[in-house]
Amino acid sequence: MSTTTNEILEKLKSITLLEAAELVAQIEETFGVDASAPVAGGFVGMPMGGAGAPAEVIEEKTTFDVILEDVPSDKRVPVLKIIRNLTSLDLKEAKESITSLPKAIQQGVSKEDAETAKQQLEEAGAKVKIA
Repeated sequence: MSTTTNEILEKLKSITLLEAAELVAQIEETFGVDASAPVAGGFVGMPMGGAGAPAEVIEEKTTFDVILEDVPSDKRVPVLKIIRNLTSLDLKEAKESITSLPKAIQQGVSKEDAETAKQQLEEAGAKVKIA
């Protein structure tokens, strides 16, 4: 395939199902074609979703990151204690982790572990998100 074709294909991989459906409609209108009509030598083997758009494969996320977004200055000590309990960081490393925020405190953990860590950190006064 040519470089241009590869670039277009990579861009197509990043669009949503709704955007793909809109793209198909625009192509049909611009070129006066019907994407649902069979064409000899067309896109053979391409999985199709609704409305003639490429099927989008959605993978369920299984690992999560716990990201510390903000720690009020009066809540630093309780948050440090929680961070040290959740991780293997020593006191110096834990202090460094709350000085340059946002900072991932845990990475690649299960949803349950991420929720538990978030709850503990929020109870100590931190602002946390799970990504």
